[in-house]
Amino acid sequence: MKNTIYKRVMSLACASFLTVGMLAGCGKSGSAAGNSGKVLIAYTDTEDAFRAALADGLTSGAKELGIDVAMEQTGDSVEKQIALIEKASQEGYAGVVCRAADAATAHQIELAAGDMPVVFVNAQPADDQLKGDRYIYVGSPEEDAGRYEGEYVYNKLGKPAEMNLVILKGEKGHSATVARTSAAKNYIKSQGCKVNVTFSDFANWTPEGAYEMMDMVKKVGASYDAVICNNDSMAIGVINWMKDNGVDPKQVPVCGVDATADGCQSIKDGQMQFTCQQDAKGQAKAALEAIEALSSGKNLSGVKGATKDGKYVWVPFNKVDASNVGNFM
Repeated sequence: MKNTIYKRVMSLACASFLTVGMLAGCGKSGSAAGNSGKVLIAYTDTEDAFRAALADGLTSGAKELGIDVAMEQTGDSVEKQIALIEKASQEGYAGVVCRAADAATAHQIELAAGDMPVVFVNAQPADDQLKGDRYIYVGSPEEDAGRYEGEYVYNKLGKPAEMNLVILKGEKGHSATVARTSAAKNYIKSQGCKVNVTFSDFANWTPEGAYEMMDMVKKVGASYDAVICNNDSMAIGVINWMKDNGVDPKQVPVCGVDATADGCQSIKDGQMQFTCQQDAKGQAKAALEAIEALSSGKNLSGVKGATKDGKYVWVPFNKVDASNVGNFM
């Protein structure tokens, strides 16, 4: 145990050392937030369509709002995020916008931030890790996305007494994975329908992962009336698998979340049947407006979607199917 702790401490120390000087070379956009200076934006990656759109929204939104930002991509390294935030604090940055590599490390991120306010975006920490107008979360209410998927499937299948489902999940432990999955099942159960989840596994948000999982579904002989995915990229992977394996997606509802360009096109083409728009640009704009207010010593009262306790800014999901997909393209 002592060796493990020692290694962890040394890992953090090394990460901090390696990031000395990194922030000095980061790109700028516009003028400073509030009266204090630059804002650090620490994000994980752009490996799926939504996260790419979120990063783009943060970059373009900062320019529009005139906020001076340093954009840093950290991958899934908690140590790198913490080291960058510590360095930003030492250099007198005004605040941090962070898509946490692991939302369970929110407290460590807050400690690293020192006197800076922190806006978490898209990866939701536990409520007890947030503090009104200080450490806040910007995102969309994940339970709504899952509930909308469950509602669509239940109605599309004719409100049956029983159904078999395949559920493909995103990242293990991610707040969206947990909330979307449970809410979809719970909605269907709440309608008096027996839900048999014949196969469920993590496809890590990717079409390739979803394709592999559908191969496994076929291998184990799991039957299904519908496939519910935690995002559009996985739903696209399911559609690709169905095309290659003689399954008609018009007969088996496939649902996703995000309303990405590919997801919406798939719905327009009569393949995917349903998604929810997770507004990446809306989340980015709200996160930037929040950090602009907090870094200036203000509260969130002027930010649209902010809760009364000052802990959250909610950007709503929107239902998307064949009847309205044109509005989201």
